[in-house]
Amino acid sequence: MRVALAEEFGGPEVLVAAERPDPVAAPGEVLIDVAYVDTIFVETQIRSGGFSEVFPVQVPYVPGGGVAGTVRTTGEGVDAPWAGRRVIASLGFSGGYAERATVPAELLVPVPDALGLREAAALVHDGVTALALMESTAPKPGERVLVLGASGGMGTLLVQLAHAAGAHVVAVARGERKTALVRELGADTVIDGAAADWVERTRAALADAGGPADVVLDGVGGQVGLAAVPLVADGGRFSAHGAPTGGFTPVDPEEAARRSITLLGIGDVQLSDAEHVRLAGLALAEAAAGRLRPVIGEVFPLERAAGAHAAIEARSLLGKALLTTGTG
Repeated sequence: MRVALAEEFGGPEVLVAAERPDPVAAPGEVLIDVAYVDTIFVETQIRSGGFSEVFPVQVPYVPGGGVAGTVRTTGEGVDAPWAGRRVIASLGFSGGYAERATVPAELLVPVPDALGLREAAALVHDGVTALALMESTAPKPGERVLVLGASGGMGTLLVQLAHAAGAHVVAVARGERKTALVRELGADTVIDGAAADWVERTRAALADAGGPADVVLDGVGGQVGLAAVPLVADGGRFSAHGAPTGGFTPVDPEEAARRSITLLGIGDVQLSDAEHVRLAGLALAEAAAGRLRPVIGEVFPLERAAGAHAAIEARSLLGKALLTTGTG
């Protein structure tokens, strides 16, 4: 089968097309014919050699943790009639950039008939994490929610979900195309993060809506996230779950405690398998019903995985990038 292989740690160019033997479903597993593969920013950081203490992969390896496709065969002991069904599954952080993948049957989530595999793949990770963030921060009608990194794969979902919850959404994205998209998705006010005074503009937009942010959803991290800490209300919630800048927002826990801010981090969206399956099913159902729209900027052939990683790192896409094996 065809795979995209990371031969070593480094830039996108270390991802090359290769051939590997077809996997075989072990007892309790299924074999999936992969149609689309999710790609997320952290996969580019793992490929570059970052976060090795959290993701101890060894090169060479096949990246990719989220797939959408059709169950080809089932292993011994798989009781449910999975063969031939369209599914998504999360594999962790390796093995997904391939034409076929084996997955424990308990990790499978059926794709509704009304939803395409392409859209389903876009929700494998981002849909689950976005819904988990909505549950942990629980924005209420009329509350002010600030979304940083609002034009990315997960940011676009957070804008929609916060809007659907009845919150007043102030979103930060960079550039005219991205801010226009975020506004279309339901943000009440959109701030161009490329502007030197974006923090002042954001503070003013929140004030116009009634005060500081009740919830900050920080999908950016680093100094951008740190600049948003003063924008959250005393007694509010701040989720520092994103790190595309190279690190999570270093919020001072003593300051957060002094201001009675509930501080959430990446650990709060590290879910059990059962929770991941539950939230993935909910994300697919919302998308199938037309209430949640995954934004896909570009779909790259499997052989161009390096191009997908380069586009993600350049932040040149609206929404997210997917890979395809060409069988979807």
